[in-house]
Amino acid sequence: MFPATTGWQLCSPELKVFAKSMRQFGNGALVRFLRLIRFSHTIFALPFALGALVVAANGWPSLRILVLVVVCMVFARTAAMLFNRLVDWSLDQRNPRTASRHLLVSKSVAVTLLVLSSAGFVASAAATNRLTFLLAPVALFVIFFYSVTKRFTSATHFFLGLALAVAPIGAWVAQTGRIDLAPVVLAAGVICWAAGFDLIYATQDYDFDRREGIRSLVVKLGITRSLRVAQLLHLLTFAALVGFGLVAKLGPFYYWAMALVAAALVYEHKIEKLDLAGINRAFFQSNAFVSAVFLVAVCVDRLMR
Repeated sequence: MFPATTGWQLCSPELKVFAKSMRQFGNGALVRFLRLIRFSHTIFALPFALGALVVAANGWPSLRILVLVVVCMVFARTAAMLFNRLVDWSLDQRNPRTASRHLLVSKSVAVTLLVLSSAGFVASAAATNRLTFLLAPVALFVIFFYSVTKRFTSATHFFLGLALAVAPIGAWVAQTGRIDLAPVVLAAGVICWAAGFDLIYATQDYDFDRREGIRSLVVKLGITRSLRVAQLLHLLTFAALVGFGLVAKLGPFYYWAMALVAAALVYEHKIEKLDLAGINRAFFQSNAFVSAVFLVAVCVDRLMR
C-alpha cells in the first residue's frame, strides 16, 4: 500500500518541507484563534485584576496566587469571547465589520475550545480557594450573559462592564477569601469605564444595528447623545478610581497618576471624527493606557514603600 522507506528517505528535503508547512499551519491556526478572541484586548481587564491583587496582598502576592489569577483571567476571557462568537455567529456574518470572523475557526472547534476554557477556569478557581470555586459558576454566568443582552435590552453596554468588573473582584477574593468594599468600588469604576468605551465603539455599528433590530443605547439615543452618556460614564469612572484610592488608602503617587488617566479618557472622546482604522487604533491605545497607568500607580504605591 505504501512504498518502503529507508532511514535516509525520512530525512529527505521533501519531508522537511512537509514538516515545515505543517508547523506553519499550526502557527497560522493559533494566530487565527487569537484574532477570533481578540486576545490583545486582554490588556484591558487584566491590569485591574492585578492591581486589585497587589492592593489586597498589600504588596507582592505569592507566586501561586499570581499565576492562578492570571490563568483564571485568560481562561475566563477566552470562554467569554468564544461564547460571544458562537451566539453571534450568523449575526457577525451579516455585519460588514465582522463578516470574516466565522472564517477564522470552524464552529465545532469554537464549541470544543469553549468547553475546555470553561473547564479550565473552574479548575483554576477550585485550586485557588473555596470561595473562588463557589463563585466560579456565577462568574461564568455573568460573563456569558452579556452576549445575549443585546437581544432584549439597550443596557447591554453595562452588562459588558459587569463582565469585566468580575476580574478585580475575583482577584481580591483569590487573595483574601472575602469580598470587601474596595474591590466593589473599583468594579463600579470598571463598569462605567467599559460601558463608556463600548458606547463609543458601538457607534461604528449604528446603521447595521438599526437594520437588524439589535438593541443598544446608540440605537435608542442616537450617536450624539450616546457619546454624551459615554462622557458622563467616564467622569464617573474617574470618580470611582479616586474613590478606590481613598478606600484602599493609597498614597500620593496614585492620585498623581490619575491625572494621566483623566487625560487618556478625554483623548478617547476625540476619536469619533476618525475613520474606522483610526477609531480602532485610538480605542485600543487609550484604553490600554488607562488600565496600564492604574496598574503602575498601584504597584508603585504598594511595592515601593
